[in-house]
Amino acid sequence: MISRRAFLASLQLGRRPNVVVFLSDDMGWADISCYGAKDIKTPNIDRLAREGVKLSDCYSNGPVCTPTRCGLMTGRYQQRYGRGLEWALLPTNVNVGLDPKHATLPRLLKNSGYKTAIFGKWHLGRETQFSPIHHGFDEYYGLTGGNVDMYSKEDRFKNYDFYDGLEKAATAPGYLTELLAGRAEKFITANKANPFFLYMPFNAVHWPFQGPGRPESVRDMKSWYDGTRLGEYKPMLEAMDAAVGRVLNTLDTLGLAQNTLVIFTNDNGGERLSDNGPFRHHKATLWEGGIRVPGLVRWPGKVPRGKTNAQVCMSMDFTATIAAACGAKAVDPFDGIDLLPVLSGRSGVQERDLFWRINQPNQRMRAVRSGKWKYILDGGIHNMYDLSNDPGETRDLYYVHPDVAERLKKKLEDWEKSLANV
Repeated sequence: MISRRAFLASLQLGRRPNVVVFLSDDMGWADISCYGAKDIKTPNIDRLAREGVKLSDCYSNGPVCTPTRCGLMTGRYQQRYGRGLEWALLPTNVNVGLDPKHATLPRLLKNSGYKTAIFGKWHLGRETQFSPIHHGFDEYYGLTGGNVDMYSKEDRFKNYDFYDGLEKAATAPGYLTELLAGRAEKFITANKANPFFLYMPFNAVHWPFQGPGRPESVRDMKSWYDGTRLGEYKPMLEAMDAAVGRVLNTLDTLGLAQNTLVIFTNDNGGERLSDNGPFRHHKATLWEGGIRVPGLVRWPGKVPRGKTNAQVCMSMDFTATIAAACGAKAVDPFDGIDLLPVLSGRSGVQERDLFWRINQPNQRMRAVRSGKWKYILDGGIHNMYDLSNDPGETRDLYYVHPDVAERLKKKLEDWEKSLANV
């Protein structure tokens, strides 16, 4: 355990910490070695688990891409920003995105003296008005939409979706994940004397499934979802792991690792070729397989090495944690909590409630986790599980413990009433 006095003293030494956030896309819980993968090797991501804290009860803010990214950027439930950000933004969602009038983590850090960059997938609005540049990022290199071919940088409708700042990038030959890693190396090197915030939301391992070194594999509408786990998904994920390694090695080479908070997590549960481990279902649902995600936190001297922590947490908690670590005060109150007291061992695991909602015309789900209990309303069907004994959600206890079920239903109802856009 790290004492509070030692923790606070360490913060006073030297400059404020750098921050690196890696966000994988559509990756399954058991797709990386430190969470159980046997057929995919991820030594660099595993290094974060070995040198930091591994979270066993980490969740995404939403069951698909956009809502989680909104929660991570704002530190709040995405429902507070309108229903348009509760689901994945499609090419047809014109003039829908995260309005720059809202407070975001990159702007908060930039205003505090940080250099800020995003290299990867934004997915919080395609139009220029929603660009990351307008949300506090000094640099942006990546895609605005949900996915692109890893070589052509075109979406399945043949629209070129690759930007450098506010302008579309010149044709960029090469494998997308490797290009992002190269840009990250340059950013870190250029800002080694400044505190920086680097956000790397990979397009991997979202379809189209394409590994490195295969430029002939450019996809069209018919082949967009083609691929197998070992043929395409495995090398794609291992290339992402190599990109993580390049960033970590750059921090090491420049002597920055000791003063850098590194976080790795995922935007939602996996689908198609993913392995969601012991959990039920997949992306786009509120079952555990749709929202339980890996979470790794490394900060040498501030959090212990090689520990597993059972704190129930969500994407937006990383936002609050980063702000606290960097000494930046939120403009709007965070829904997320600072995880550092728990991760450092200065306090015990906090019991809390987390909420989710899907409001699609053809799919309506609600869920709340409170302690060991999880209640799900799937359409008109009520379910409740004791996740401490049944993480796979196989034994419905809704009618076994009606008092607990009623308590959780009330919590969920109160949460929805508290939202600005219910």
